[in-house]
Amino acid sequence: MGLNDPQWGNKNSGGPPDIEAVLRDINKKISALFGNKGGGTGGGGGAHKKSNVSMGLVVGIAILIWLASGFYIVDASQRGVVLRFGSFVETTQPGPRWHIPFPVESVEVVNISQVRTVEIGYRENVKNKILKESLMLTDDENIIDIQFAVQYVLKDPAEYLFNNRAPDENVRQAAETSIREIVGKNKMDFVLYEGREQVAAAATKLIQEILDRYKSGILVSKVTMQNAQPPEQVQAAFDDAVKAGQDRERQKNEGQAYANDVIPRAKGAAARLMQEAEGYRQRVIASAEGDASRFKQILVEYEKAPAVTRERMYIEMMQQILTSTSKVMVDQKSGTSLLYLPLDKLIQSTGQNGIPLPDTQVAGQTEQQAVSPVPANESSVILPRIREELRGRNREARQ
Repeated sequence: MGLNDPQWGNKNSGGPPDIEAVLRDINKKISALFGNKGGGTGGGGGAHKKSNVSMGLVVGIAILIWLASGFYIVDASQRGVVLRFGSFVETTQPGPRWHIPFPVESVEVVNISQVRTVEIGYRENVKNKILKESLMLTDDENIIDIQFAVQYVLKDPAEYLFNNRAPDENVRQAAETSIREIVGKNKMDFVLYEGREQVAAAATKLIQEILDRYKSGILVSKVTMQNAQPPEQVQAAFDDAVKAGQDRERQKNEGQAYANDVIPRAKGAAARLMQEAEGYRQRVIASAEGDASRFKQILVEYEKAPAVTRERMYIEMMQQILTSTSKVMVDQKSGTSLLYLPLDKLIQSTGQNGIPLPDTQVAGQTEQQAVSPVPANESSVILPRIREELRGRNREARQ
């Protein structure tokens, strides 16, 4: 009895079908499909064979289509995740691949080079803020409004698909947790101004550590700080504080510029005075050494002729004194030698210098004449004559 017999159900309505008969019938159909001749002849048998051949072709084509459905291609930027009855089997590399068709196995192709972005504190635009995510407390107990974005790629498709139920939400929560921890350990000015890059770098590292503990198969590529500012309610007061800080920095810079201008000049003046003092010291030392050396030389000559040396020293001293005084004293004990004084030149020199004429006294004479002081240039003429007179008197006294 064939399975396509319309009377099969009626004949067997009283009980279950005969399993052996069904198997025999299936065996016959398979034999007929592969060309084996069965029992029976005539027109009805030929039609039955044609029907079996057509059914075999249909089944074969269906099997080929089913097997062909297992072919798939993985691009260079993708990876294939093969599942067998819903359980992970393997990850396939780029190229043409084949797996056992559905319902035995299935494939999920995942793009691992695509850069995915998660926004924290805003959605699509920084003006569309999410305050419950963006408001954070700093270490100095100030509140800041911060928005940033996390960009990531996949490093393990299997972990990304099966270890976490909502990978994007996990990234958002890990990023928010990390940035709150970092902001809570730093001052407000550091987060808003000079430390923004350091905060982003620290957040990238901490987010990656959290995601690795979750085995999410995600690699964080970049954390971008979109906006960081005080809350809108205190923005005006904060701007005033920032302006005051800028004024303070400007005044500090001006003071530093003034100090940079004054201090080098003062140091230069001090160095100049030090050099002048050093020069004066060297000059005084050299002069003292020269005087000492000259005195030693004079001492040697003095020991050879004490009287002459004493007289010469006396005359030189008087010459030095008289060149800077307004009085001239001439001592003439004896003799009728006429002392010549160039009064016209002395008067002319005194008139030019504006010094009144002093008295010139000659010891041993009865008349006193008012003469002008002897300047240095005239003393060079008068004093040699005086020395000659004194030397003449000394020679006469020796004779």
